[in-house]
Amino acid sequence: MLFQILSLLLDVAASLVGGACLLRLYMQWQRVPFGNPLGRFVFAVSNWLVLPLRRLLPAMGRIDTASLMAAWAVELVQLAVLWSVSGALGGLATGPAWALLPVLAVFGLARLVLSCMTALVLLGAILSWVRADSDMADLVERLCVPLLAPLRRLVPRVGGLDLTPLALLVLLQIAGIVLSGLQVAVLG
Repeated sequence: MLFQILSLLLDVAASLVGGACLLRLYMQWQRVPFGNPLGRFVFAVSNWLVLPLRRLLPAMGRIDTASLMAAWAVELVQLAVLWSVSGALGGLATGPAWALLPVLAVFGLARLVLSCMTALVLLGAILSWVRADSDMADLVERLCVPLLAPLRRLVPRVGGLDLTPLALLVLLQIAGIVLSGLQVAVLG
């Protein structure tokens, strides 16, 4: 029971910090200004980790490698702590299994990307229904448009409704299934 509580707390913390790092990466890639409440939140949550890494890892074009590595490092630390605690409880955290943690962190990072995209699309869909005229609604719309644009060319409107968010959510779920299968195949 204590392990489950620790796992939940670590997952929430890692999702918050890692998600902020990924959102920072995505907002910089999309050239979205950070002078809004979401941007300030992202900086507040991720600066302590991203700024020191930025001295070591320069950006590659529009890709902020420091933010990407920070999100991966958060996943790695989460896995290492859980692995250590489970090993202390059951004697499992020894041997060559530790070498798998960086690979597991890559899969965790990919799952976090899918989760962030899902949350962003859901938030964008909800805000589009209520037609909130706010800076936050405009920001979410601006972040969702590049994700939905390729599907908008393929999925027609039905009765005036834009079904591309639903189509993208289905594709993200399929990507999650494929990712899980790939993880089993690679690490199996």
